[in-house]
Order: sequence, then C-alpha cells, then structure tokens
Amino acid sequence: MSPYIILLTLALYLLLLFALSYFSSRKADNAGFFIGNRRTSWYMATLAMIGAAMSGVTFISVPGSVATDGFSYMQMVIGFTIGQMIVAFVLIPLFYKLGIVSLYEYLDSRFGVMTHRAGAWCFLVAKVIGASLKLYVVCLVMQLLVFDHINLHFIWNVTLTMLVVYLYTCRGGVRSLIITDTLQSLCLVASVAIVIWFICKQMGLTFESSYELISTSQYSQIWHFDDPSSKYYFWKMVAGGALCLVAMTGLDQDMMQRNMSCRSVRDSQINIVLTALCQIVVIAMFLALGALLYEYIEFRGLTIPQRGDDAFALVAVNGGLPLVVGIVFVVGLISSTYSAAGSALTSLTTSFTIDILDAQHKLCDKALKRLRGVIHLSMAAVMAIVIILFEYFASQSAINLIFKLAGYTYGPILGMFVYGMISKRKIKEKLLPIVILASPALSYLLQWCMAAKYDYHIGFELLGYNALFTIFGLILISKPNEDNA
Repeated sequence: MSPYIILLTLALYLLLLFALSYFSSRKADNAGFFIGNRRTSWYMATLAMIGAAMSGVTFISVPGSVATDGFSYMQMVIGFTIGQMIVAFVLIPLFYKLGIVSLYEYLDSRFGVMTHRAGAWCFLVAKVIGASLKLYVVCLVMQLLVFDHINLHFIWNVTLTMLVVYLYTCRGGVRSLIITDTLQSLCLVASVAIVIWFICKQMGLTFESSYELISTSQYSQIWHFDDPSSKYYFWKMVAGGALCLVAMTGLDQDMMQRNMSCRSVRDSQINIVLTALCQIVVIAMFLALGALLYEYIEFRGLTIPQRGDDAFALVAVNGGLPLVVGIVFVVGLISSTYSAAGSALTSLTTSFTIDILDAQHKLCDKALKRLRGVIHLSMAAVMAIVIILFEYFASQSAINLIFKLAGYTYGPILGMFVYGMISKRKIKEKLLPIVILASPALSYLLQWCMAAKYDYHIGFELLGYNALFTIFGLILISKPNEDNA
C-alpha cells in the first residue's frame, strides 16, 4: 500500500474531523469546554465512550497480544464490567451531588486543598504517561507505513500528530469531543468488522467455519483457573480489571468528563451500563481479529513479526489483502488515536486549570479562556516530549505496559478516594507526599519479593496493593475530624 494513499486517507479523515469539530464548538464557552454544558444525551455519550475507551493501543495491541496471551484479556473485561457498575452506582451519584467540574475537587471538600492538588498531580502524571504511550504506539506504525518512506524523522511525526490533536480540541473541548468521538467510535468498530470479513473471505471461511477456526485455535484460551501464581489467573485478572476500571475511568478526569456531561445522574448511569455491554462485544471482536490475523499469517506463509503490535499493520497493509483493507485499517487507527489523544489533552487542561491553578475562582471568563488556551498548548508539548522519550525506553506490548504503569500511578488516587468514602477522619496533609511516594515504592518492592522468593507473579491487581498501601499510610497520618467532634 502506497504511503501516499495512506496520507490521502489521513487528510480526508482529518478534513471531516475538523469540520465536525468546527460546527460543534461554535459559541462554546468555558462550561462547554470543561463539561459540555451538561447537555449530552445518554446515547450520544455511549457512542462517544466506545471511541474513548478503545484507543489506538486497543486497536493494535489487543489483537497483537493474542499470540502470547490468548483470549485471557476477556477475564479483564469481566472485571471492567464490575468496575463500570461501581462507577455508575457509587461514584456518579456522589459527583453529581457535589456538582463538581473536576473529580479532584472532592478531595478538597473531604480533606483540604493540599490533598486536592496532590490528587490532581497524580492524575496529571498518570494521564501524561498513559496517553503518551498510546500515541507512541500509533506514531510507530505511521512511521513504518508513511514517514520512513518520505524520510521524515520520528520527532516530526510526533510533532505533526500532536499539532493536529491540539487544533481540533482547542476550541470546543468536551463539547467537540462528544461529536467527534461518535464519528471515531463508528469508524473504529466498522473497520474491525470489515477487516475480519475480508480475512475470512480471503481464507475461504464462512461465519460457521471462522467461528470453529477461532474457537479451536491455539490462541483461544480464555480461562485460567489452575495456577494462582500466574499473572493470567482468573481471579487476579478480574480483580485487576475491576480496580483498573474504577481508577482509570471512575477516578480519571479524562473518561469522566464525558460521563458527567450527561443531563442527569440517570442518563449518565444508562450511558455507563450500555458502554460496559458494548465494550464486551467490541473487545471480543478485537480478540477474534487477533486469532484470525495469526491464522492468516500462517495461511499466507508470512513471517510472524517480533512485536505483536506490528501484526495488524503487517496483514492489513502488506498481507496481500485488497486495498480497501489497508484504508479501513488506517481509518480505524487514526480515529481511535485522535479520540484518545484529544480527550486526554482536554482533561489535562481541565485538571491543571481547575485543580492546580484554581483559575475558575480567580479569573473572569475571558481571562480563563485565554489561560486554558495556553495550558492546552503546553500540555500538547509535554505529551510530544514524553512520546519521543518512549522511543528509547518502551520495549514490551503496549497494552500490558499501560496497565503495569497504571498500577503504580493510579494507586494513590484510588487509595485517597476510597479512604475519603469509608472514613470520616481528616489527615495531616503535610505528610501526604510521603504516603504518595512510598505507596508505589512499596508496591514495587512487594511485586519483586513475591516473584523472587515465592515465584508468585503479581499482575494487574498491583493497583489494589498500591491503593491498600496508600490507605494504610493515610490511616497512619490521620487525625479526628474536628467538624464532627
């Protein structure tokens, strides 16, 4: 597939994206940027959340991980569904009742301004790393497919990508994202379905025979009940999935900005439940695609790529399939990429403006709009720098690396929120930074000791241990709540 066809596909998609962004962001004020004026219908929010949850990493890495992990990721999806219910029926009513714009304002009302800012800083670090890693994976693929052919260095690839993301989100924020994410969700799901159909057609498979091929392949094992020390053990992955969902969605300004843009608690809850059901179907499609990719590679006698993240691109672009497959691959890839990157950039701007600077209480609307514009551009620059750094340090499957990093970065956030909800005690805020730094360090030490001494591998449930260390630390630095004395 010619790199110029890919560039043309990218240009046409971006033209449509910018047109939608322009019309949806007209007359957008600060409330529209931060929470979409709370006018979003539940069905629009659901469509938007599919694209938001399924990033470019999901698009590339989930099918690619099938070679080493099989279908074990579905165990995480069970945990995700449990986590979605916790978000819908525990967190959403709380946040709507408080009427907050940023989630971390809850920490201010519960503990104080220092805890509020500490939670926001934890989110900023976690989101910059996570979102940059997702973009890094896509930039690598685009570098291989396009920019290497036109002798454009990786740094310019990243710069152009972040510039596009900045330009289409700088005006409307969440108000624009709801509309553009809906387009991106439809493109994402349609592209996966089209690729599956063409692979099956090329291999002469009917629906029944493709189902049989997938279910009997070496890649299709879902359940792992036999070895509790394995990172694939069922209960560990379910627990890890539930914890990751609560932390990375329910306590993540990025994801919750869409959920909280709904008109009411009930609309938001309907949106989250439907998103959970759609997520099960879409992830199952990605895993089925992964099995078919590797079966097709064997069928055509192609060389299995060393990096699982390269398998989808290899088959779609250079696997002997019709040109339309390569085009829909590019559309699905860029749609998922800009959805995740745009929402991350918007949430980082929101959190820094409201949580760190407290600008909404200090500035008039015009000055606030000007400030968030500067912060928006600055966050885009920070993300670009982090993506470039990943070029030198990232070495494993991106989907696994994201959840591994989340175990360290989101743990303190989860611990602070849980402690705030289960206890009425205040804390000595000056000691909070010690707890926030010590919890990930102790989690790493625990993970290393269990693997080295007992051959027990802590997987995605690391997030839970990190949160428990945070809660224990908060208990140690707690004090009676004088307001309730």
